[in-house]
Amino acid sequence: MKLERLYQEIIKKGIEADIRDKKSIDKLLKKTKAAYAKCDKKEKEIFDVDSLSNPFADTRLLYGSLGSDIKSVIVGIDVDGSELLVVDRLKDKGIKIDLAVSHHPAGRAFANFYEVMDLQVDMLVKEGISASISENLLLERKNQVSRRLHAANHTRGVDIARLLKVNFLCMHTPCDNLAYQCLRKKLDKEKPAKLDKIMDILYDIVEYKEAAKNNNPPKIVIGNKESRCQHIHLEFTGGTEGSKDIYEQLASKGVDTIVAMHQSEEHFKKCKEANINVIFASHIASDNLGINLMLDYLESKGKFKIYEFSGFKRIPRKK
Repeated sequence: MKLERLYQEIIKKGIEADIRDKKSIDKLLKKTKAAYAKCDKKEKEIFDVDSLSNPFADTRLLYGSLGSDIKSVIVGIDVDGSELLVVDRLKDKGIKIDLAVSHHPAGRAFANFYEVMDLQVDMLVKEGISASISENLLLERKNQVSRRLHAANHTRGVDIARLLKVNFLCMHTPCDNLAYQCLRKKLDKEKPAKLDKIMDILYDIVEYKEAAKNNNPPKIVIGNKESRCQHIHLEFTGGTEGSKDIYEQLASKGVDTIVAMHQSEEHFKKCKEANINVIFASHIASDNLGINLMLDYLESKGKFKIYEFSGFKRIPRKK
């Protein structure tokens, strides 16, 4: 498969798994195209043209030729300079690797990955929170993340990929969308009434069982196994954590339990104040789940040799 098509398939699958409907995403892309059309020559020179067809700011082809034939891929959770040097050493040892893939964003995909946080508004609206409240709280949080990222030296890894001539891309929200949909469907089907049943559902997923073997299991951090649950909110996609002030709003709409990949201490405390049960599913295990689902899809479109590193373990699903 050509690198260009592989990249396009990632975007396509991410859109299919998005919590927003296709009409909403088409509207977003149309708005971006309209903004680009209004740009003058200087503005167009610095415009991120990938955003014209890709709604995920945290997913980009960072370095490489679109016409490259991709027959072997090495995949990790975090891929930066040290991991790319490992790729170069493996190539020196005769192991052919055509593409390095990071889950977490790097380069220009890291510089403004907070743009994907907008999909959290749609998640919150589905929970019954008004769009105005969701947007205002999220805007404050987006600005906070933007300020933090602005000082980062985000091109380091991409510079190394260029020097070593390693094709390099990252796929973040498309994979997180797949993990979200997978767990959402299981929860909706099983309708767990207590937290221990949610834990059972997680442990039935191989990635979480593997994480537990490495002392990083799913954990109940607020509540206990016998705590009842009726309305479960998933914090699995949307770039990064949203506003810490949203939990009071969620509780007012009947949300009694949150299953999150992870939470900051501030967000954890706000959940406790709102009397919301919280389960940490395990961040890296959840990332593994989404990546594996994406790779299942990509392998249905073409044949690849897949190598694992940087916290990723390939676990294919039965066809």
